[in-house]
Amino acid sequence: MIVALHMDKQVEKRIKELMKEPIDIVPYDAEWAARYADIESQLKRLLPRMIAQRITHIGSTAVPGMHAKPVIDVQVEVSDMEAVRRDVVPRMEEVGYEFIWRPTMGDEAPFYAWFILRDPAGARMAHVHMVEPGQASVDRIVFRDYLRDHPEEVAAYAALKEDLARTFKRDRAAYTRGKTDFINGVLQKARALKFKR
Repeated sequence: MIVALHMDKQVEKRIKELMKEPIDIVPYDAEWAARYADIESQLKRLLPRMIAQRITHIGSTAVPGMHAKPVIDVQVEVSDMEAVRRDVVPRMEEVGYEFIWRPTMGDEAPFYAWFILRDPAGARMAHVHMVEPGQASVDRIVFRDYLRDHPEEVAAYAALKEDLARTFKRDRAAYTRGKTDFINGVLQKARALKFKR
């Protein structure tokens, strides 16, 4: 496991720039599932054997009917972060992904591999998050699955995100913080439901 104790100043500057890119929430697009399938297929070709333990479509584009930023979020749970840095990063960059060694929240290692894919105009198309398995990676799947089964939560979450996107158009950190209580509340409901079964 790699433990990074500090960030390179250039990386820190790049993350700050990325966090100021505009936030646009759009209606659900049925094509998002197909775009995810294409990315998953590409990743399976790119990733060395035995590194990827699970590839999953996460985030709002993975929830039918959910308004979202039109960016496909892909979580890849990996067995070896050092191998990701050494073997995966060059392959991902070769096919057009920008790589950032990014600080994380949750219980994973302090940093994770974040890849951004953009369209020819420079708009984000996909984020690939390569993380070591942990409770945070499980929670992202639990959250997605609960929303898939509870359309009333989908509507509430979409309304919250639209409001936050208007308020924090170029402040992705504030936008993300604004969703935290809702996400934690859904996770509590999902755990309580699982406990009852």
